Amino acid sequence: MQSVETRNVGRDSLFLFAELEFEGRADSVRVKVRNLSAGGMMAEAPISTARGERLTIKLRNLDAVKGTVAWVQGDRFGVSFDTEIDPRVARAPVGSAEGASSPRFTRPIAAVPKHGDGPLRVV
Repeated sequence: MQSVETRNVGRDSLFLFAELEFEGRADSVRVKVRNLSAGGMMAEAPISTARGERLTIKLRNLDAVKGTVAWVQGDRFGVSFDTEIDPRVARAPVGSAEGASSPRFTRPIAAVPKHGDGPLRVV
């Protein structure tokens, strides 16, 4: 995303986890995502980072997205994504997919044991 003022862009306050891989660092870092928009996120973690650092973000249900640290304040920092994401997808339950649906009903148990009545009986 270009360096454009984005404070008025809609964002969601939420509590998710994400994995960050900083360029030039061997280990990934797990962070708390405090808010998320199509163009970026605010994360929290007790790590050392600086404005301008490049990283790859892995959010649930989404492909990895590259970004840049936009600001740092204590344990919190902002990340500007290189390409926009759909934050609704990251909020969806894990494993849910567009077009996938849950069964409309669950079948009842067809046979249950009755105490003292011998074998299974159909109910």
